[in-house]
Amino acid sequence: MKDNNKEILISVRNLKKYFPTKAGDLHAVDNISFDIKRGETLGLVGESGCGKSTAGRAIIRLHEPTSGEIFLEGKNILEYKGLKEMRKMRQEMQIVFQDPYSSLNPRMSTFDLIAEPLRVNGLAGSQKQLEEKVYRMMETVGLARRLAGSFPHELDGGRRQRIGIARALILEPKFLVLDEPVSALDVSIQAQILNLMDRLQEELGLTYLFISHDLSVVRHISDRIAVMYLGQIVELGTYERIFENPLHPYTRALLSAIPIPKVGVKRERIFLEGDVPSPVNPPKGCRFAGRCKYCMDICKETPVELREVEPEHFVACHLYNHIEMQSHVEFPEPQKV
Repeated sequence: MKDNNKEILISVRNLKKYFPTKAGDLHAVDNISFDIKRGETLGLVGESGCGKSTAGRAIIRLHEPTSGEIFLEGKNILEYKGLKEMRKMRQEMQIVFQDPYSSLNPRMSTFDLIAEPLRVNGLAGSQKQLEEKVYRMMETVGLARRLAGSFPHELDGGRRQRIGIARALILEPKFLVLDEPVSALDVSIQAQILNLMDRLQEELGLTYLFISHDLSVVRHISDRIAVMYLGQIVELGTYERIFENPLHPYTRALLSAIPIPKVGVKRERIFLEGDVPSPVNPPKGCRFAGRCKYCMDICKETPVELREVEPEHFVACHLYNHIEMQSHVEFPEPQKV
């Protein structure tokens, strides 16, 4: 675990991102708030379509947020308008995309792909300086110099993703959004990339928002974990608290789906019934109410907000809003992963 006393690098407040559709506004991200401390990794997890990737892209303004505030070292980056301010922000906040093939220009060599951010931002310097920076970065991410003239289609997925990481790091950012960076890779390559990200964070003092649908992967790299459901964060805490004492029924269902790699050891699987509500017309109460077997009348009518129920453990669930309510529900004992 990282030092809890470290300063906050990223602060997200009441972030919303709606997309207009013929049926109305699609609430992709709806009023989420969290902080990320300098040098830590916050894992953002949830099933497909919950809005986690949209949240990551909105934070670095690849998608312009509908409303809210995003602070980088105390400065609201949503107030940046001019080219100079935006370029400075881009140097400090970068993203590594999920698919290392579609995110790379197939007509550019490895060298040119890594050098492009320097050229675009006017930081290339002389040709000799550019070559030194690019080759140094290739070495940092584990790419052999002989691959400098190779094109993306000539490389495997792991090397392509290393190019994506090198492109993000060449500008020396403080904060990286890692948008499912290993989900398109083989399991053995996943481990290599995750270990690389761990090493780079330690060496370069990086701060990560790690987005994934795979809780076992998130556990490997994250200091804290935020669980999203239908555009909102339903639980937030350290990885120990999330895995050892999950509180929200949705988090418990997600954890129950993680396979245990031990012969003869089984976990009681929690199957969710019902359909995910429409993000165009979300319920006015708890968005998980229609699939929750602990649902009460208040859950259907009254919105619920994240509240701290134990130190550094937040949950958005009416079961925990009043002490007397907690006695009405008996969760099965969580099985450690």
